[in-house]
Amino acid sequence: MRVRSQIRNRRRPAVPAPHNDNIAARREKASGRSSLLIRKRFQFAGALLLGALIPWVARGPLLPGSMFEPASLNTLVGNLIAVLLAFWTRLSIETYPGIRRSAVILPAALTGHGVAVAWFVLTRFPYDRVGLAAGFLLHVSWLYVLYIFAERKIRRRIAIVPFGSVETLLAIDGVDWRMLKRPNLHDARACHALVADFSAKLPDEWEAFLADAALAGRIVYQVKQLSESLTGKVELEHLSENSFGSLLPARGYFYLKSLLDGIFALAVLPIVVPLMLAIGLVIRLDSAGPALFRQRRIGHAGQPITIYKFRTMRTVGVTGDRQQLITNAADDRITRVGRVLRTLRIDELPQIINILKWEMSWIGPRPEAGLLSDWYTKEIPFYRYRHVVKPGISGWAQVNQGHVDTVEDVHRKLQYDFYYIKYFSPWLDVLIVFRTIKTMLTGWGAK
Repeated sequence: MRVRSQIRNRRRPAVPAPHNDNIAARREKASGRSSLLIRKRFQFAGALLLGALIPWVARGPLLPGSMFEPASLNTLVGNLIAVLLAFWTRLSIETYPGIRRSAVILPAALTGHGVAVAWFVLTRFPYDRVGLAAGFLLHVSWLYVLYIFAERKIRRRIAIVPFGSVETLLAIDGVDWRMLKRPNLHDARACHALVADFSAKLPDEWEAFLADAALAGRIVYQVKQLSESLTGKVELEHLSENSFGSLLPARGYFYLKSLLDGIFALAVLPIVVPLMLAIGLVIRLDSAGPALFRQRRIGHAGQPITIYKFRTMRTVGVTGDRQQLITNAADDRITRVGRVLRTLRIDELPQIINILKWEMSWIGPRPEAGLLSDWYTKEIPFYRYRHVVKPGISGWAQVNQGHVDTVEDVHRKLQYDFYYIKYFSPWLDVLIVFRTIKTMLTGWGAK
């Protein structure tokens, strides 16, 4: 009996250890339970229902009035358009790197519903204030609930085709990277996308694999574009004309942006001028010296301009040292009032003068001092390309990098500046506006 038992035990097949694919499959199944909540169509449909239809239907059973009154119908249309604009804004902005979806929800909703309110105020069409307010609150609440219970837990998984310059991706945080070992779509089924170096010489079977992935509807990224998208930077050491595609940014948007800059500057001038006078008086009372600080910097097309700032430091002589042009956050030259102005980011407010003179924009790379610009031109032959767009009061580097204390930090800032130029668009400008407001409220990134 003991011999037969041993024979049966030897014939019994061994239970295989769990394979990584099985683990990935279980993770995919678990994430599939919340997949409905993260689908854009489901989110949009829920926003329309809660943000537009429910406030309209509630007019009658819960609130006095009729659903078919002109004010109720106008409010329904206004909320529908607001939800559509907010959804479009989110989709356009979330494609850029460093974006937490929770940080986009409220600004996008405010944009959409703000446009609706402005339309009613300007046209004097009848509308229901309670319905508009309820639509906004329900819309925002719906999006935050989705984020808390579904989107917050999402971590992107991207499969890497193991050829060419792909190792640098592994150092980028925020993504679960999976290096593929064979050209099989089954191995990448639990990943959200694939990435490959298209400039590398791929074996025939891997090229066929990428073709099959595209035909199957899988997203396939080029390694360079994906790296830029995740980091928000363009590497300076490898710049070439081909890395930018067309070297001339969209000229239509360039001129439209300049026009909008001027219109907005004129619109806020009645508010800004009294504020600037008050700040100037406080600066004069706090320390000796003029209220405004003037400095020669390099503007659009490499032309020198004189920029204006509130003086935040004690008056000292300027030497030819590049390091003196880079202010440390703990610099003892900063005055008490100056430190507050830097934290709130309003020391740049006088540059509205430069905007009205058509020299600067609200959004763009910060104008560099002439000394630094000359040095960078010698060190980086492609540096002059930075001046192809107008400099700005706030920019992509300012909202991403924060303090710039060393020459190495300034070098890194240029990588953000080149990213802004390469992906020059109104949506990137809107994103910078949102993040600039966050910086002003929290103090992060002030310098």
